[in-house]
Amino acid sequence: MLTRNCLSLLLWVLFDGGLLTPLQPQPQQTLATEPRENVIHLPGQRSHFQRVKRGWVWNQFFVLEEYMGSEPQYVGKLHSDLDKGEGTVKYTLSGDGAGTVFTIDETTGDIHAIRSLDREEKPFYTLRAQAVDIETRKPLEPESEFIIKVQDINDNEPKFLDGPYVATVPEMSPVGAYVLQVKATDADDPTYGNSARVVYSILQGQPYFSIDPKTGVIRTALPNMDREVKEQYQVLIQAKDMGGQLGGLAGTTIVNITLTDVNDNPPRFPKSIFHLKVPESSPIGSAIGRIRAVDPDFGQNAEIEYNIVPGDGGNLFDIITDEDTQEGVIKLKKPLDFETKKAYTFKVEASNLHLDHRFHSAGPFKDTATVKISVLDVDEPPVFSKPLYTMEVYEDTPVGTIIGAVTAQDLDVGSSAVRYFIDWKSDGDSYFTIDGNEGTIATNELLDRESTAQYNFSIIASKVSNPLLTSKVNILINVLDVNEFPPEISVPYETAVCENAKPGQIIQIVSAADRDLSPAGQQFSFRLSPDAAIKPNFTVRDFRNNTAGIETRRNGYSRRQQELYFLPVVIEDSSYPVQSSTNTMTIRVCRCDSDGTILSCNVEAIFLPVGLSTGALIAILLCIVILLAIVVLYVALRRQKKKDTLMTSKEDIRDNVIHYDDEGGGEEDTQAFDIGALRNPKVIEENKIRRDIKPDPLSLPRQRPPVEDNTDIRDFIHQRLQENDVDPTAPPYDSLATYAYEGSGSVAESLSSIDSLTTEADQDYDYLTDWGPRFKVLADMFGEEESYNPDKVT
Repeated sequence: MLTRNCLSLLLWVLFDGGLLTPLQPQPQQTLATEPRENVIHLPGQRSHFQRVKRGWVWNQFFVLEEYMGSEPQYVGKLHSDLDKGEGTVKYTLSGDGAGTVFTIDETTGDIHAIRSLDREEKPFYTLRAQAVDIETRKPLEPESEFIIKVQDINDNEPKFLDGPYVATVPEMSPVGAYVLQVKATDADDPTYGNSARVVYSILQGQPYFSIDPKTGVIRTALPNMDREVKEQYQVLIQAKDMGGQLGGLAGTTIVNITLTDVNDNPPRFPKSIFHLKVPESSPIGSAIGRIRAVDPDFGQNAEIEYNIVPGDGGNLFDIITDEDTQEGVIKLKKPLDFETKKAYTFKVEASNLHLDHRFHSAGPFKDTATVKISVLDVDEPPVFSKPLYTMEVYEDTPVGTIIGAVTAQDLDVGSSAVRYFIDWKSDGDSYFTIDGNEGTIATNELLDRESTAQYNFSIIASKVSNPLLTSKVNILINVLDVNEFPPEISVPYETAVCENAKPGQIIQIVSAADRDLSPAGQQFSFRLSPDAAIKPNFTVRDFRNNTAGIETRRNGYSRRQQELYFLPVVIEDSSYPVQSSTNTMTIRVCRCDSDGTILSCNVEAIFLPVGLSTGALIAILLCIVILLAIVVLYVALRRQKKKDTLMTSKEDIRDNVIHYDDEGGGEEDTQAFDIGALRNPKVIEENKIRRDIKPDPLSLPRQRPPVEDNTDIRDFIHQRLQENDVDPTAPPYDSLATYAYEGSGSVAESLSSIDSLTTEADQDYDYLTDWGPRFKVLADMFGEEESYNPDKVT
């Protein structure tokens, strides 16, 4: 600061003392450029153009930044050759900072800076000067432009715009390994002096790192820096201007450097022997213990793989790696038994998964430890002698018969007695019972193999000393068959024999079925019933392979004499006790051709003419079917044609009149009359009246006599029908179905609401108008009846 103030004072003395401000410079004394000659007109003195010489002192001035003097800083002087010192010339200043930063003496042309300037804020100012006549205010010379530059001083220290910095470098890196490059920026003028010349150095962080003084590149300075020893480093970097010389300004920044991990350390067990205690009741697949090898590396370099060295526990235990904690989790592969073996010993090896070849020379990246497991005795449930018990019992065995026994033992030290129970959830019907002390199983009900051939339930065994400890075993009981059902024919056979059959001809093969569970090699025998063995028409031939054939015993059979024969067949099985049954077969006599093909077995076929072959009969039937099809098609076409001719309008809506006033056979015997029969096309053609529109009514008045209350509706309907009958041109556009009576003498009486017993109050039939055009006439009829007033009838 003292140096800067001294320099500022020296410059002020030079300028303010007049040492650098010549008022009338000679041409050889101009500093920046040669004076330019301009042609001007001097009013009132010259009548022609005259070349005059312009005499500005400088066209470029300099002003010192950060001036701290008490008086305004002198910048320079403006002067015109036309100024004779008589006070007739006035100088003006305009442009950047005119009046606010810079001022000019209007008489002398002296320029001063009235405030301190900062080059980094604005390095130069462009201004315009003008010399004018003080009286006429007219320019004496053209306006000229000049520049005032702010002279730089070293007032800005270097700054690290990107700091603080974060960098990484692998551990164990060699000397000179690149880490990071830093950069400082100086706001001073780099083209003037050494104010912006920056030099880098390390203030803190040696001897681990070094920095290039010119480029700012940071490199490692020590070999084999170990992350496991020290991972984080904080380096203080300085940037100093003026080329690092005394008096220069400096700025600092911090660089945080982290050593990244490499796999330079093998895993190591903290101890050589691990002791584990495991209860013998531990389930298979459960974790029974954890061991851990320590690897000072980080991330994937610290991932460890554990393996059990083949030996004592290789088949009984397994080990896996916990990915989160990198621990070795020992799991049980087979059940433990304290009574069989109480301790196990084996070795576990820990090794790195991701090896670095640069460190192979350091030795094997693995370690070994011994694991000793002690099995703890646990009070266990009883153990059955078998995993599954299978028993057999004959059906119909008397209740209470013992069919087998189960056995369970307490294998713990100081064994306890065992009690047995049947699991009621598996044997809800209680077909069997068990002795709680002995474990013997007996029948509790009669068994039927044909109903249930196999029973499956569970037996529970518990310790007397600890009833909560139980074990369960499945019992499978097969019900053996007892020959109690006789064999029968597989299906109810009904066979046929030809009239022209020969003796010894097999007409049917039969087989047998037995509801009993027949053992392997079961044989069925077939024979004719003794009652039918006397002069039999048929006999049974046993083929000795559980099948038999029905054989004819006579030459020819006649349907006219006997159509059906009943043959009793006795079937016998070979089990004990022997069961047999008599099955009756039905044999029907049929007419066959010469090849033995059955033609007909019906009795009506007897009366058919003799001599017609099967082909002829089929041809006759086919012709009859074709004729019937032609007739049906013709009738359908005729009906379709009539329907198209008569029903030509969609508005031609008609209904049938259906009478229910006879008891007869009920509604099933009621036949509606055919509307087509009521329409006579000939009459319509003679009257030349269109059938697709509703005809106009005749001029004959239709009298509607009043109907008194409780008038029989039948009289009204008959009267309306007679009116339509006398009008030959009015086809029955509306047909009425009357439901007034079920007929005389009906126990159900009338089902119609028209003749139902009602009160004296009038019934409202206005809802009939909402039923559409099909009920329009009915709505008009009842509406007129309601509006009728007997007092107004003449």
